[in-house]
Order: sequence, then C-alpha cells, then structure tokens
Amino acid sequence: MLLKTMFMISKTEFRITKMDCPSEEQLIRMKLQNFNAVKSLEFDVANRKLNVYHHGDTAPILAALETLNLNTTLISTKQSEGHFDENSDQQQKKLLWAVLIINFAFFGIEMAYGLFSNSMGLVADSLDMLADSIVYALALLAVGGSIAFKNNIAKFAGYFQVLLALIGFVEVIRRFIGIEAIPDFKTMIVVSILALIANVICLYLLQKNKSKEAHMQASMIFTSNDVIINSGVIIAGTMVYLLESSYPDLIIGGIVFVIVARGAYRILKLAK
Repeated sequence: MLLKTMFMISKTEFRITKMDCPSEEQLIRMKLQNFNAVKSLEFDVANRKLNVYHHGDTAPILAALETLNLNTTLISTKQSEGHFDENSDQQQKKLLWAVLIINFAFFGIEMAYGLFSNSMGLVADSLDMLADSIVYALALLAVGGSIAFKNNIAKFAGYFQVLLALIGFVEVIRRFIGIEAIPDFKTMIVVSILALIANVICLYLLQKNKSKEAHMQASMIFTSNDVIINSGVIIAGTMVYLLESSYPDLIIGGIVFVIVARGAYRILKLAK
C-alpha cells in the first residue's frame, strides 16, 4: 500500500541546461539529499528542468546545484501543495540496482570485446558505462550514510575515472603515432548495438514512472549522451570498414575519454 502526505511547501523550478542523462540526475539527487529542507525532487530531463519542493530559502539549494557546473538558473518559486509518496525511496533503490547491474555488466562486456577486437572506441565506451555504474553505486551507497562517507567514496571514484581517462588518452596517442592492426569493425558494431539496447532499457526503467507519454520517452532516449556515444561507435565501426583505417576508432575513443573525464570532474564536485 502506498502512503502519501500532503502539505503546503515551496516549489522552486530550475533550468539545468547540461542535465541530459539519468546519471546526471543521480548526481543532483546526491548533492541535495542532505538538505533537510528539501522534501522532494521532480525531474524533467528532456526539457532540462528540475522542480524542488522545499521549506525555507532557495539560495542554498541554488548554490549547491551551481557547484556541479551543469549551468543552473532559477526560473521561479511559488507556494504549492506537496504530494509525496513515502515509498518512493524504496522504488528508487530498486531501479538504481537494476541500471547499476546492466551498466556494470556491459562495462565488462565492452572492455573484453574492445581488447579482443583492438578497438579503442569499445574500450572507451566501456569506461563510460563504468562511469554511469559508479554514479548509480554512489547514489545507493550514500543512502543512510554520512556526508563524510559519501564524500570519500565520491573522491575515490572521481580520481579513479581520471586515471582511466588518462591511460586511455595515452593509448590513443600511442596508436596514432605507431602502427596498429585495424580494429574488427564487425565486433565494434555488434557490441555497440547491444550496448545501445542496454542503455535504452536503462532509460526506460528510470523514466517509466515519471511520464507515460510516448514523445517524452522518445525525447529522453534520443537526448541521452550514452545513446549518442553508442551511435558514435557504430558509425566509427562503419567508417573503419569503408576507409580500411583505424583512425575513426581512435577519434571516437578520444572523444569518449573526454566525456569520461568530464564525468569524473562532476563526481569530484560531489566531494566538496
């Protein structure tokens, strides 16, 4: 049985222009979860908007969001009737576990096949899946934990991602300079298509309870960074075949390592 409470509360709407996938939603949740004044968060990732239901001043909430460097602006604040599902935390944990398992499994799959097929695009994409796994794991570990515990975990995860991104950059440069075997384009395309399907499933799981409208689901799917990255690796695999060159694979690998480094930077922001 679902229990709900209702009371008068402030509703503040923010525009967050760089919030474009569910992992960034989890970063925001973690950033605000220790604010006692915050009672509920309502995300509209497709339109880059966040509604915060809270008591008291809006300024501390805005200041916390700005530290994530997602380009946050305050749109409006007004009084509202709050309707909050007391069992929503448990539902959120179940969803987080599901997407964590999917992302971590495909991190292993893409890493193994990336090394096997000599594809830096797949290796880089696997690290992006690992980055998402870390975000979801952080969200789960932070529940009920102290602020110091959350910050220490975030620091470790962020620096670990930075290290992986740097190793990836060095390997991409080494392959540009040296002579390497051309990646197996078939493996690149097939594994990336499977990873694309996995990301679409994750997006569906995370968003299905927020909007049942088809256009919203489509908007979420096609604006996600993860889906764009998967598509980029598929295109790179096609170009490897057409050009008989490893350069498309190295280029997409380098781009994804930049995205991984950016994700690490945002995780480190949680520790401040």
